[in-house]
Amino acid sequence: MIPVYPDSKVALKGKKGLVVGIANDQSIAWGCARAFRALGADLAVTYLNDRAKKHVEPLAQALAAPIFLPLDVMVEGQIEAVFERIKSEWGQLDFLLHSIAFSPKEALHGRVVDVDRDGFLKTMDVSCWSFLRMAHLAEPLMKNGGTMFTMTYYGSQMVVENYNIMGVAKAALEACVRYAAAELGPKGIRVHAISPGPLATRAASGIPEFDELMDKAQSKAPSRSLVSIDDVGNATAFLALDGAKLITGGVLYIDGGYHIID
Repeated sequence: MIPVYPDSKVALKGKKGLVVGIANDQSIAWGCARAFRALGADLAVTYLNDRAKKHVEPLAQALAAPIFLPLDVMVEGQIEAVFERIKSEWGQLDFLLHSIAFSPKEALHGRVVDVDRDGFLKTMDVSCWSFLRMAHLAEPLMKNGGTMFTMTYYGSQMVVENYNIMGVAKAALEACVRYAAAELGPKGIRVHAISPGPLATRAASGIPEFDELMDKAQSKAPSRSLVSIDDVGNATAFLALDGAKLITGGVLYIDGGYHIID
């Protein structure tokens, strides 16, 4: 039988998604949100705080997002408030994009063996545990199955200079993806870690010598090119389609093949 593929412009029509992590128009989450919307999905969008709101609100408007709420995962109750709003307004959720990470400067810039407890816990809380909490709250809303995404990086698997404690957090995050995929799979919920190559985002600006890392990636990747937020968005959106229903639990590298090169 020849497979029948839906019109690409309406492939996600009727689907509801939550996008967490848009900071500005250079954000990976923005590239993903645009791709989801281009396929017809309705989106809920969050912003970190009042200072970030002015940058994110025009983007949420461009997406025609009917739900636009603050979400700082370190503020007690804000995660729950977002999901409660989705439950009351939509009653369902078809996909979740978690694209946030944070580490205190002194923790990120120092050696892993020197990280103090507070720095370690804050790094893991925002970068890893928040995904598990969102997955827990999304599960009952994914009544007909769904897809969960989080963002990782090659520094989870290999020691990348200056990535430091964030590499530890991303390794834990990838383990969470595998366990969540195993636990939620029987309900038709897929879980993915997306691993883009180096991107000039606001989050990446906190990593020392990041320009050198990007130059290295471009010169060594088989594609000889850097990834864009649209490249990441298009590949991520594909995994939300029904055609990807049997793909789950893995790490999708969107890096021009850089991860295969020694």
